[in-house]
Amino acid sequence: MRRLAGLIIVPALLLTAACGGDGGSDSTTPSKNGLPAISEGAKFGQKPTLEKGEGDPPKALKVDVLSQGDGKKVVKGDAIQVNYLGQSWDSDKPFDNSFDRKQPFDLTVGAGMVIKGWDQGLEGQKVGSRVELGIPPDLGYGAQGQGDIKPNATLVFVVDILKATQVPKSAAGTEVPQDDKALPVVGTNDDGKEPTVTIPKGDPPAKLVSNYVLESKGEVVKDSDTVVLNYAAYLWKGAKQFDSTYKTGRTTSFPLPQLTLKGLKSGIVGKKVGSRILVVIPPDLAFGDQEQQGIPKNSTLVFAVDILAKV
Repeated sequence: MRRLAGLIIVPALLLTAACGGDGGSDSTTPSKNGLPAISEGAKFGQKPTLEKGEGDPPKALKVDVLSQGDGKKVVKGDAIQVNYLGQSWDSDKPFDNSFDRKQPFDLTVGAGMVIKGWDQGLEGQKVGSRVELGIPPDLGYGAQGQGDIKPNATLVFVVDILKATQVPKSAAGTEVPQDDKALPVVGTNDDGKEPTVTIPKGDPPAKLVSNYVLESKGEVVKDSDTVVLNYAAYLWKGAKQFDSTYKTGRTTSFPLPQLTLKGLKSGIVGKKVGSRILVVIPPDLAFGDQEQQGIPKNSTLVFAVDILAKV
């Protein structure tokens, strides 16, 4: 089964080997727990400058709370938004940071969207905190490395936790009649399990369809939001499923400004958080005449989407 995220999101996320520059204040946060010190930009919200690690790197995860926030405690399954800077233990040059992009990074804690050191190190921290993580290779990228990150590298991150949102297990709300026999029918269960999707035998619609299946009373999604979704995705032809977050047991966070699948973005914007929707995407708003990872060209796509939260 193909995972769709790599096709429909602009890849500018964690660990993409973007170099950082100078910034922040002249204050210095000394090393704790043997982790590298911050020589500039020590305060929450400032871009930090990390010194090179000294001595042998840690063989187990180390977490240092540089400043304690007063927000909610992050638990597994929360959708969180962070700013971060990362570099290797034996380097004083960052390989990536979100401060320069001025675009925080969104993830769901414990969903396997990031390296294990992040999932383990951020769980239990409070919103508003700045933490430093020392991540050994087995909780990072291991023997294979990643981009400019060398194999068996120990990683160091400074992470500012900006927001945290609890994610429900399922959409909920008022059932909306699905009376159009020319359209797929989506199940209305609210137990967190994958809803059924029954696609009719006839020709697909020529225009975008975005209909409520369960309509909540949540906030309306804007095109600038980051949303947390569960979805099941099918080809209209043959009713073949090609992706499902339910199968992996992991929700996904999509920053809508980075969502390149036009029909999915258009189908979600304007709908209410907490709802389940049916989205049918014609080829011109999907992948057009280009085959994509086993998705045939000129395919009409069908999505059953739970809009679980926005960050």
